[in-house]
Amino acid sequence: MKNDIIASSFVSKNNDGLRVAFLSTYPPRECGIATYTKELVDAVSKLRGVRPPVVIAINDKGGHNNYARLVKFRIEQEEVETYREAAEYVNDSDIDIVYLQHEFGLFGGVWGEYILSFLEKLEKPVVTTFHTLFLEPSRDARSVLERVLQHSDYVTVMARVGIRMLEQLYGTRAHKVRYIPHGCPNVSFIRSAVVKRRLGLKDRIVMSTFGLLNRGKGIEYAIRALPPIVEEEPRILYLIIGETHPEVRKQEGETYRNHLFNLVESLGLEKNVRFVNRFLGENELIRYLQATDIYILPYPNKEQISSGTLSYALSMGKAIISTPFLHAGEVISGGCAMECEFKNPSSITGCIKTLLQYDDARERLEKRAYEYSRGMIWPNIAMKYVNLFNEALRARSVSMRPLLD
Repeated sequence: MKNDIIASSFVSKNNDGLRVAFLSTYPPRECGIATYTKELVDAVSKLRGVRPPVVIAINDKGGHNNYARLVKFRIEQEEVETYREAAEYVNDSDIDIVYLQHEFGLFGGVWGEYILSFLEKLEKPVVTTFHTLFLEPSRDARSVLERVLQHSDYVTVMARVGIRMLEQLYGTRAHKVRYIPHGCPNVSFIRSAVVKRRLGLKDRIVMSTFGLLNRGKGIEYAIRALPPIVEEEPRILYLIIGETHPEVRKQEGETYRNHLFNLVESLGLEKNVRFVNRFLGENELIRYLQATDIYILPYPNKEQISSGTLSYALSMGKAIISTPFLHAGEVISGGCAMECEFKNPSSITGCIKTLLQYDDARERLEKRAYEYSRGMIWPNIAMKYVNLFNEALRARSVSMRPLLD
C-alpha cells in the first residue's frame, strides 16, 4: 500500500518526476541526523511521481565512509571549497530542489558558517530543517542562522514552538515556516512482556534511554534516581542503549561513559543498570524499545527542539518520563508523557514510582503516546515534505515569471 502513495502535483522541469537532493550526514556515519535522513530518503523513494533522490553527504574530518550509490557528492566538513563545488554540482544537474539538514556542528567554520558558501552559490530552491534553535544565541550563531534563513525558500521545524521562535527571535515571516514532526516507524502496539522473553529480560521491569551517548543526554540524573526505586523493586533494569557519539569520542574518548560506569558502581546498581554499547540497527532498536516499560528522557538542555528518540518512544506506545525541553514540552502538554524536572533525580524518582504504583496511569500514557505518533509515521512525513518541495518549486517559478515575460 505504501508504494501506491502519489506525490501530489509535482512541478519539475522533467517529465518523469521530482528529484530532490538531500544535503546531510548519511550512514554509515553514526549520527542521529544521518539516521533521520536515511529514513526519510527511503520513505520519499517509495512515493510515485518522485525520481530516485540524490544525497550530498557531509564527511567528518578524517572520515572515510563507504556510502550507498545514491550518495553522488561528498562535502568535506572542514574544506570550504567543497561546499562551493557541491553547489556547482547541483546547479549543473537535473536536481530540482535541495533539502538541507541544519545543525551548527555539522558544518565547518565559525558556527558552521561554511554552509553559507554552498547556499550563496546555489541557484535552485532549498528547503531547510532546523534541528537546533537557540533561545539566546551568540552574535555569530544568530548571524549564521539568519543568513541560512535568508537563503532558504522554506524552513521546517519539528516542534510547533519553533515557528514562534523563528518569528519572534529571528524575524522570520510566518508564511516561510512549516511544522513537520520527526518521523517514526509504523509498528504495531505490542505489550512489553511479549518481547522481553526474546531478549532475556523476562521478569524484569525495564526502563531505557537510547541514543549516541554524550553529556547532553543527562543520563547521570536518571541513574541517581534509581536507588530508592531499587530498594522497593529490585527487578528494575535500566538499559542505556547506544555507543558514545563519534565526535565526543574524538574529543574526550570514553570519559563520560566511564563516569556513568563509576556512578553505577558507587551506588551499588550493577545488577540494575546495563549498558548496550553498540549502534543498533532499526530492527534491533525497535525490539529493545518494545521490551521497555518506561522510557526516560532526562535531557538537561531546554533548547533541544527535535528528538528522534522521543519520536521513536512515542511510536512504540511507551510510558515516557521526560524533562520539558522544547520538543518534549509539546508532548507533555498533550498528556502523552510525564514531566520531570531538569537535573533533578528526586523528580525522576517520583515519576517512576507513580507509574509503577498506578497501572492505569501507565497504560493511559501508553495509549496516548501511540495515538499521538500515528500522524508521524514515515510515509506521512515523506508526503508532507514532497508537498512542501512542490510548493517551493511553484513559488520559485512564479517569482521568476516576470523576468521571463
